[in-house]
Amino acid sequence: MLHAEVLNAQQNSRQPNVIVILADDLGWKDLGCYGSSFYETPNLDMLAASGIKFTQAYAASPVCSPTRASILTGKYPTKTGVTDWIKGRQENGKAKAFEKFITPATAYQLSLDENTISEYALANGYKTFFAGKWHLGEEEKFWPEAHGFSANIGGWSTGSPTGRKNDTTGGFFTPYKNPRLTDGPAGEYLTDRLTNECLQFIEQKKDVPFFLFY
Repeated sequence: MLHAEVLNAQQNSRQPNVIVILADDLGWKDLGCYGSSFYETPNLDMLAASGIKFTQAYAASPVCSPTRASILTGKYPTKTGVTDWIKGRQENGKAKAFEKFITPATAYQLSLDENTISEYALANGYKTFFAGKWHLGEEEKFWPEAHGFSANIGGWSTGSPTGRKNDTTGGFFTPYKNPRLTDGPAGEYLTDRLTNECLQFIEQKKDVPFFLFY
């Protein structure tokens, strides 16, 4: 649906702004609008009440990297080659000792040959903006700028602010030690910073079509 909307924008006099908010590893029943009585999600519930809820769906690989690759390309994980979170398992798919089965191979990056919704948006005159977690390639050449985003705040190789296990660099508070995110004032919280960056972008580009992925 998103891809069709952006592709049709060039033929349409009206170019809608598109904002994608992707919550990482969110269970579908964690939201109040889907029945949760434990977590309080009033703002998301309000959006759901005034929009559309999808209540029948199948996730081919319901973890981080495959989900992101599928949303950006419109393809199933088996088509992009990203079938597990990077690096969730071996790239070549070979079994380790004592594993009960051989897992299929998985790519460690979203290929530069893939066409993404952000690339289509950029080609159709949209301002494109990425903020937050990327996790679709270890090398810089696979980061958001290579996939159609003209601005990138915070998106790089790691799947969490603290990087790999036992890595003490970075975190949820500044200093972030992130090559795509400058440090803020003492005590600044990562989510607040990213949200403010998105709001600033929306305000700056409110008079032109934009595609924002957070």
